[in-house]
Amino acid sequence: MTQFASSRPAIALAMQPSRTQHVLPEALLQRLDTVGRVLDVAPMQNFNDARAAKLLAETEILVTGWGSPTIDAAVLAQAPRLKLVAHSAGTVKGLLGDSLFDRGIVVSHAAQANALPVAEFTLAAIIFAGKKVFRFRDFYVADRDRKRTVPMQAEAIGNYGRTVGIIGASRIGRRVIELLSPFDYRILLYDPMVGSAEAAQMGVEKTELDTLMASADIVSLHAPSLPATHHMIDAGRLSLMKEGATFINTARGALVDEAALIAALKTGRIDAIIDVTDPEIPEAASAFYDLPNVFLTPHIAGAVGLERTRLGEMAVDEVIRFVDGKPLLYEIRREDMARMA
Repeated sequence: MTQFASSRPAIALAMQPSRTQHVLPEALLQRLDTVGRVLDVAPMQNFNDARAAKLLAETEILVTGWGSPTIDAAVLAQAPRLKLVAHSAGTVKGLLGDSLFDRGIVVSHAAQANALPVAEFTLAAIIFAGKKVFRFRDFYVADRDRKRTVPMQAEAIGNYGRTVGIIGASRIGRRVIELLSPFDYRILLYDPMVGSAEAAQMGVEKTELDTLMASADIVSLHAPSLPATHHMIDAGRLSLMKEGATFINTARGALVDEAALIAALKTGRIDAIIDVTDPEIPEAASAFYDLPNVFLTPHIAGAVGLERTRLGEMAVDEVIRFVDGKPLLYEIRREDMARMA
């Protein structure tokens, strides 16, 4: 017997349209409507109006995304038929709580899809960092000649034989390692959850964090933001970095003591490529905006534009598996929440 009220379960959407353009294009909505009944193609942006009450009363599958309202016990009381939440984004922290797991509702997310563009961005950042691309660009544009850039080409720069340190064998960290494998890098990994045998299978050298910070020409951060990892990159660890090394952060700003990072950057001893900060938007007077050895981007390493369609595809694929009675590939269980970024 089907677990749903009918052979085509009722599907509703909850996300902020301005933040989720391209996540569910028409073709994906049509796919959803072949396995279920999409109750309304306009997503709910809150759960406290008459429209939301009507939709939630019918909803058996809820597809959420960035900007979705929180799904708490009060919302669940309005959704007695809900069996699956398929999140078309990464972390579900802040979106749902224990009450959902208490009721046995299944949860899936699309963090793997969001990991791909972050890893691609990181690969580009590593290659550009090794070649000192931003410094070449700045000197060339400032001078309008090559008097400074030609001598730089004889320096010990470039990507051949460079040592890259990866902090965290997360989904993104592992994908970065895969993308680096065709190149001539020595790759160090710090992750206390990864043993030496697994590290060897990944083609990396397992090491301690301080050793990685001191040995790598390029350090790339991919750890989750947890109480235990808050400011794991502090003044002491930054002081270990080589002269001319580059620090890359596409993870979370809270992992880094940013005052210490700015102090290290002001010496000119290291460079940084920073996509995430704490707070999310630095204060207008922050040195991150002005330091010549910082390449700052506004949290764009993750899915933007057309890359967001991967998120929707993953969520829709999970919905189809669930309706067909197949195991989900990206299910989140209660015990996973404590380890999620």
